[in-house]
Amino acid sequence: MRVVVTGGAGFIGSHLSARLLDEGHDVVCLDNFLTGRRANVERLSGSPRFTAFDRDVSSPVFVDGEVDAVLHFASPASPVDYLRYPIQTLKVGAVGTWHTLGLARAKRARYLLASTSEVYGDPKVNPQPETYWGHVNPIGPRGVYDEAKRYAEAMTMAYHRSHGMDTRIVRIFNTYGPGMRADDGRAIPEFVTCALDGKPLVVHGDGTQTRSVCYVDDLVDGIVRLMMLDGPVSDPVNLGNPTEMTVLRLAEIIRELCGSDSEIAFGPRPEDDPNVRCPDIARARALLGWEPAVAPDVGLARTVEWFRTAR
Repeated sequence: MRVVVTGGAGFIGSHLSARLLDEGHDVVCLDNFLTGRRANVERLSGSPRFTAFDRDVSSPVFVDGEVDAVLHFASPASPVDYLRYPIQTLKVGAVGTWHTLGLARAKRARYLLASTSEVYGDPKVNPQPETYWGHVNPIGPRGVYDEAKRYAEAMTMAYHRSHGMDTRIVRIFNTYGPGMRADDGRAIPEFVTCALDGKPLVVHGDGTQTRSVCYVDDLVDGIVRLMMLDGPVSDPVNLGNPTEMTVLRLAEIIRELCGSDSEIAFGPRPEDDPNVRCPDIARARALLGWEPAVAPDVGLARTVEWFRTAR
């Protein structure tokens, strides 16, 4: 297959591109490098089946030749990034989704949207099934990301219903692993870098809020299975690890894995920070035969070692 991956220089996008190359596909990466890293592209550029273009899909997008699938992963994805770039986040979720759907339609290609567990907001249902409509503050600071993805889902379903396009939507829960930016502001890279530097690990609030963290290889495996699945699968599919833990426990595990004596400190909770986050993955199990294979302690140990050697 010839696959277009938008945001292919990002954390998940670059891992996904590498997996597609390993399976023999051609990959066309479109990224404007707002938050993606050129190093992620350079490590893939040795393959003759990989091509990268500096493109902002919030502007009209064109790709020469045949295209079999369009995977739309372009977006700032961490709170630090989307709060720094709120307009760009909204545009890539709205206009960027429109443009990439148009590309897929013109090429008669399959389309896969990278959505997020943030569409559930601060959920009143736990774990979160795909049938839950969410509890989102549209005018809060996090709304630029939450609503961009909710709109992107609505646009994708509109193209599916109006034009009969083959579309898929994956709702991605907290993902981590080698290749994360140390400065992206998410809990795991923040905790790891602080622990390795002997600095305090700052937990928001009292740390009792929960997260469910999924190793990036597991996530990519689920994405590829969804992309390749035959038959109509237009409804969203959760991909994440249902092993739920408190943020405080996550900090403690990382401190132990780093062999650090850093203290754990406590700071204020960000506005609209969700109290719980845990995927119901029954649909992924039934449709894809998928569930995470990497336990959190194993994946976190790999991630700590990567950060240790990448310094």
